[in-house]
Amino acid sequence: MSLAPRAVLVHRTSEYDELVARHGTHGQAAYFLASRGRDIEEVAERHRRARTALAEVTSAVPPAWRQAQVERADLDRFLFAPEDVVVVVGQDGLVANAAKYLTGQPVIGIDTDPGRNPGVLVRHRPRDAAKLLAAAGGTVDELTMVEAVADDTQRLVALNEIYLGAPGHQTARYRLGLDDDGGAVEAQASSGVLVGTGTGATGWLRSVWQERGSRLPLPSPTEDRLVWFVREAWPSPATGTTLVAGELAISASLRVTVESDRLIAFGDGIESDALQLTWGQTVRVGVCGQRLRLAG
Repeated sequence: MSLAPRAVLVHRTSEYDELVARHGTHGQAAYFLASRGRDIEEVAERHRRARTALAEVTSAVPPAWRQAQVERADLDRFLFAPEDVVVVVGQDGLVANAAKYLTGQPVIGIDTDPGRNPGVLVRHRPRDAAKLLAAAGGTVDELTMVEAVADDTQRLVALNEIYLGAPGHQTARYRLGLDDDGGAVEAQASSGVLVGTGTGATGWLRSVWQERGSRLPLPSPTEDRLVWFVREAWPSPATGTTLVAGELAISASLRVTVESDRLIAFGDGIESDALQLTWGQTVRVGVCGQRLRLAG
């Protein structure tokens, strides 16, 4: 006997909750902000909108379905099941945060703050939740993801981008090459390497692309193509700046061999869930076989 679908509602702690937790009470948090020329009502109103949206989506879940809620900080400990329908209630970035832990489950993005969020991934309003849940598993956009695989089998998946570099603000040292370049590699010292998807081309990747004045065409969210940039490569007698940007087709990968005591690779801004890489290790970054199935 098959299980009823489970609606998993993904949300995050609000700025208001964080302020009150830090200062103890609403009044103390309000005083702290007021002393710096800010009004707590601004963050309190966003908090109320987010809570209202979550309640509205919760009430829209069909009675016969099972239901669960998970906060962003607990995503890496939550066990998603094949029959889940994932409803992300919040900002665009929250969809990316959840994407790396999914294996084909349909995702519905609900925007809690229209006009403040771009709405690239949270495309719907709370009032649409019932209709979207009823149609879950129907028409979806299959968004390309990026993956990094280390030579010790560590693996990382991301929706927007993967960053490889040193923790903190130290210089990353490594050897970089492409699988189809005939074996040529370049020793580099830089602020790290960023490899992104078409979805990531609306965020961090785009800012690097724009600042660089790059002529590389950015991919679309469903295109099996990635774009990569080396950030602030440093020329020296031992390091070069020739391989600093490029594209990766579906069958290609970027190869990075660590020449620092420690480098990390993390996806979509979640540095707490990173690959830990040491001297001599190699990591390959390319198009991921799995996709994010996002309701259009």
